[in-house]
Amino acid sequence: MFDHISIGVRDSDTSKRFYDAALKPLGYTCLSRSPGSLGYGKEAVRYWVNDAGQPVPADNDSGLHFCFAAPTRAGVDAFHAAALREGGKDNGPPGLRAAYGDNYYAAFVIDPDGYRLEAYCGEAD
Repeated sequence: MFDHISIGVRDSDTSKRFYDAALKPLGYTCLSRSPGSLGYGKEAVRYWVNDAGQPVPADNDSGLHFCFAAPTRAGVDAFHAAALREGGKDNGPPGLRAAYGDNYYAAFVIDPDGYRLEAYCGEAD
């Protein structure tokens, strides 16, 4: 449905350290970089992180979050650990979420700008 998503951040250099670490275990890398703009994906950029004068304020009650596909449960675990090492906050440790499905394995973090992120693997290891 979406070709890409863009988010606004306070400091793309801080975001680069965070997203490089958090997305690497999922197989995503920074494919595009220019002053104030980062583009992440596998073959093509699908997630843009851009400096913004007025980033969207963090709001835990908004329901907004971004879920990244993980190739394995180990990738979900590594996403969570890397995100926390690079300044993210825990918003739900890696594990099965039976309420979402029998094999719904996910972890949740909050990035340095307050965006809620999830990594998800639907395959049993």
